[in-house]
Amino acid sequence: MSAKSRGTAAESTPRSGMSRSLSFFLYLCCFFAGMFFTNRMWTMPSLDGIERNLDAKFKHETVVSEDHDSYPKAVVRTDDGLEETSELTNVIEPLDQTILDLERKLAAARAQQEATSTGSPLSGSSKIVRSTSKHKYFMVVGINTSFRSRKRRDSIRATWMPEGETRKKLEKEKGIVLRFVIGHSASPGGILDKAIEAEDMMHGDFLRLEHVEGYHELSGKTKTYFATAVSLWDAEFYVKVDDDIHVNLATLGMILSSHRRKSRVYIGCMKSGPVLAQKGVRYHEPEYWKFGAVGNRYFRHATGQLYAISKDLATYISVNQNLLHKYANEDVSLGSWFIGLDVEHVHDRRFCCGTPPDCEYRAQAGSTCAASFDWRCSGICNSSFRIMEVHERCKEGEDALWSSSF
Repeated sequence: MSAKSRGTAAESTPRSGMSRSLSFFLYLCCFFAGMFFTNRMWTMPSLDGIERNLDAKFKHETVVSEDHDSYPKAVVRTDDGLEETSELTNVIEPLDQTILDLERKLAAARAQQEATSTGSPLSGSSKIVRSTSKHKYFMVVGINTSFRSRKRRDSIRATWMPEGETRKKLEKEKGIVLRFVIGHSASPGGILDKAIEAEDMMHGDFLRLEHVEGYHELSGKTKTYFATAVSLWDAEFYVKVDDDIHVNLATLGMILSSHRRKSRVYIGCMKSGPVLAQKGVRYHEPEYWKFGAVGNRYFRHATGQLYAISKDLATYISVNQNLLHKYANEDVSLGSWFIGLDVEHVHDRRFCCGTPPDCEYRAQAGSTCAASFDWRCSGICNSSFRIMEVHERCKEGEDALWSSSF
């Protein structure tokens, strides 16, 4: 290195040291000055301010009240406080209804699929499925009948069941559907089925089921009836009645209309008969051991001559029909399907009046019967001949059905 360079380096060293000291001093001055002015200018916001901001931001926030005695309530926060607006039940109930509507659609789709896939020999059934409309009905009355009951059916048509255009008018104006309910024989397309088809062509008042007829198959027939009916008609109530029973339709309708606000209701003459373990007797229960010790009685259930269930229960049967157990007796089976469910059982003595003079006295006293029959025959004894007499003595007024508002 030259002498000039060494001299220059020696001279620059003290100047650089002074610059660093001066710079450090200035940095310290700036730091403390910054701290001083920052503490003067910035203040911690108050909690009140934060709450006001949150209130403004979440003015319409919904909260849930802790009411353990009922459904939680939805409330809205306002400037003046908490103002109750609605209950969560207003949200839950529409969701429940949506689920039920979906279940009904599923049941209808299942019924239509089965009719298509199985190649039903019943010409009328699949036609009915395709012609299903969205019309709302009040009640569907299915009259349980058999191949050998032509005289019974004719006697009903001649007494309490309207025919032809009058029956169609009843459906349109009152929302009351009436059908004889029957399946098919063990030999589909045989003489028995052809006789029913010919009768249906004449009257048009049958509901044909995908079911093989038989006395010991009544539980299965009942299940199939409700599943089919709920897929075809959107009604408030579904009724089953035997073809040897006298019915006053207006009285039946008025009774059902008084329960229309109940979503799951089971109406009939509730009984609790003995469980019959002895073979060979009528109403023998092969599964008697399920009901406890010999001599026990059944749970409460509606007698099989006439009963009604609400739409929700008919939908439940339709959706779960493959899981529901069938006991030997049809009315016991139906009652068992509702055990464990939140169902209201309604016992109404007007569903099981006796034949004259019982139903006649009741009619004169202003308490007209919905159904009349002989207990000893589980229906009107020799009904095809006697039902006309019962009708004349126990019927409701001529205009009762058309003047009633359901």
